[in-house]
This record gives sequence, structure tokens and C-alpha cells, in this order.
Amino acid sequence: MFQLKNVTRRFGKKIAVDSVTFDIPQGQMVGIIGRSGAGKSTLLRMINRLNDVSSGSIHFGDLEVSSLRGAALRNWQRDCAMIFQQFNLVPRLDVLTNVLLGRLNHRSTVLSILNMFSREERIAAIGALERLGIEQTALQPAGTLSGGQQQRVAIARALIQQPKMLLADEPIASLDPLNAKIVMDALRDINEREGITVVTNLHTLDTARNYCERIVGMAHGRVVFDGPPSQLTAAAVSEIYGSGSDLDESMTSTSINIPAAKVRDAKESASPQPLALAGL
Repeated sequence: MFQLKNVTRRFGKKIAVDSVTFDIPQGQMVGIIGRSGAGKSTLLRMINRLNDVSSGSIHFGDLEVSSLRGAALRNWQRDCAMIFQQFNLVPRLDVLTNVLLGRLNHRSTVLSILNMFSREERIAAIGALERLGIEQTALQPAGTLSGGQQQRVAIARALIQQPKMLLADEPIASLDPLNAKIVMDALRDINEREGITVVTNLHTLDTARNYCERIVGMAHGRVVFDGPPSQLTAAAVSEIYGSGSDLDESMTSTSINIPAAKVRDAKESASPQPLALAGL
């Protein structure tokens, strides 16, 4: 069980997140929605401890995440993987090495400095790329990939961290509808097959409705809605987005209803021997 208790984050006089309290059972897929500036990204960054809480506490089981320091904090950031809107890859490094960077918190400092990854780790990285349908890119510099491919590399990197929780901060905000569907399908697959808790910030209401079993709506740093998609009524949407009862939901929606055949085409591998390409 993951718990936030009266979590608040202040930046000077500005309150970005205001007394947020909710629990997330293990294995749930949660979508957080709201306008820009509602506090969504700050909340995820506090969960991952990229930002400290100003007050309140964050717990994962018996572990008080909000008080961790040093090695214990690094271990939490290993167990709580994060995917960013801007991918956070190293463009000049090849895709395989970018994925392997997800293993750094599992390794000694010396091995990390020497960039010495084991054969097993390389096979695991190739397997993660295969799962995302981009194993053929393993030896390409990450900076040469499309945005959708780079986001899938970022997901593969998160996968080989072997996390207990996966956070995704606007993972499809800069992607076209086809790649958005591929990325969201991948996150749902990870949630369902591994039972990993997934918490993702989203701008698009149809995406939240289609992929998340629970939706949390934020406005002005506070939680103003928390429930299943079926309870996300027009009145609730208006409260989240603050636009009055005449809000046209399509204004916040980007359709990702792509035929399955096109998704398969986009994920087809161009290389029949990815392990051989990687020298394994």
C-alpha cells in the first residue's frame, strides 16, 4: 500500500501541492489529471523524491519515503522508476546503453564508472527493447530515434530497474496519436502482467478513461476528484478544469483510437537477430 498523508509542497509563498491525502493499493493503475499548474508533476516528483515535501508524509508499506536519505533514498529511486515527458536519455549513447543505465542503482560505483555491464544485464535490456518493439534500434544513438521510440526506450530503461512502482509524468504529451497509443498500451501491459503500480499524469481525458482504473483530479494543488472513470461526470470535469458547466470535454482530449493493425506495423522489428547485433 502506498500512502500520502497531508502532503504539501511550497515554493516560497506559492503552494504547488496542498494537503494531498490518498492511498494507492498495490497493482493499481492511476491517472492524475488537471490543468497545467495544478500540481500534478510536483506531486510525482515528491513521490520519487526529486522534490522534498514541505510538510506531511509519504509511505510505501512500512517505509517512510519522505524521510529517506543517502543509500536508502537511492534504493527508493531504484524501486520507484520514473518516466519523463522529455525522455531524459543520453542522445550520444546507443539505445542499449541508455536502457542499461537503469541498472546503475543495482551496481557498485566502480562497475558503474567503468560501464561494465554483465551479459545477463545486456540480455535483459534487449528483452525489454523487444517487449517495446524497438530491439532493432539497440545500437543506434538514442538521439537519432523519433519521439515515440525514445519514450519506449525510457520505458525499457525503467523496466530493467525492476521497480515496485512506476511513475510517468506526461508520457504522451509530445507524441502523435499512434505513438501515444503504443506507449499507453505498454504502460498498461506492465501494470497488468507484472502487477506494478503505475501512476501517470495525463492531459487527455479519453486516455485516462480508457487506460486507468482510477482517476485523481487536481486543481490548485488540491485533489478535487478521486474515483473510477465511470464517476468522472461533466460536473467533476468542470471542477477539475475550472471552466464552468459548458466545458467541451473534447478540448482536453486527443483521440488515440488507432486500428490494431497499424499499431502492429509500428512495432514490427526490422532486425531478426537483436542479440547478435548487440554482440551477445
